[in-house]
Amino acid sequence: MPKIAEVEYTPNPNARKFVLKEPLTWGIARSYENAGAAEGDPLAAALFDIEHVTNVYYVDHWITVTQDGGAQWDELLRQLAVPIREAAAADAQSEHTVAAAAVARADMDAPTLARLERINALLDDQIRPYLQNDGGNLEVIDLTDTELVVHYQGACGSCPSSTAGTLSAIENIVHTIEPDLEVVAV
Repeated sequence: MPKIAEVEYTPNPNARKFVLKEPLTWGIARSYENAGAAEGDPLAAALFDIEHVTNVYYVDHWITVTQDGGAQWDELLRQLAVPIREAAAADAQSEHTVAAAAVARADMDAPTLARLERINALLDDQIRPYLQNDGGNLEVIDLTDTELVVHYQGACGSCPSSTAGTLSAIENIVHTIEPDLEVVAV
C-alpha cells in the first residue's frame, strides 16, 4: 500500500501529481485516457469511478490524475487518496511486463531499432525528465522513414503547452540527428 509523500501542482491546472513513498510499478508506465481503457487495472479503474476523473497516468513512485475541471481540488484530492493508498505496490508482474516489452522491440528490424534507440536516448536526456517532473511523460508510438509519432501521457496529455512548445522542442532535438523527420503527436 503506497503512502502519499506529497501532492504537487503541474503546469496543467486540471492535473495533480501524487509522489509516493513506495513504487506502483518498476519502470512500467500505465496511461489511461478513459475508464474503458482502464479495465483490468484495479487502481486506474477505481480512480475513474470517481466523478470528474478524465486521465490516469502512473509509473514507479508517482501518479498523475487529470480531471475535467468540474471538481474542486480539495475535495477531489481526498477522494483520490483512498484508492491510491489501497493500491498494491510494485511486484513481479511489473518485471514480467518489462521483459515482454523488450521481446516486442526485438521484432523490429535492426536499422529501425537503432534509430529508435538514438531518438529515445535524446528524449530520455533532454525531454522526458522535464515532462516527468510535471507529472507526465512521452511515449514513442511509431517510427517510419519520415515520421516519429509520439503520445503525451499524464498531465501532459491535455496540457496546451504540450501540443505547441514541447512538440516544437522535441522536433528541434530530433532534427539534430534526423533533420527530415516529422514529429506528430497523437
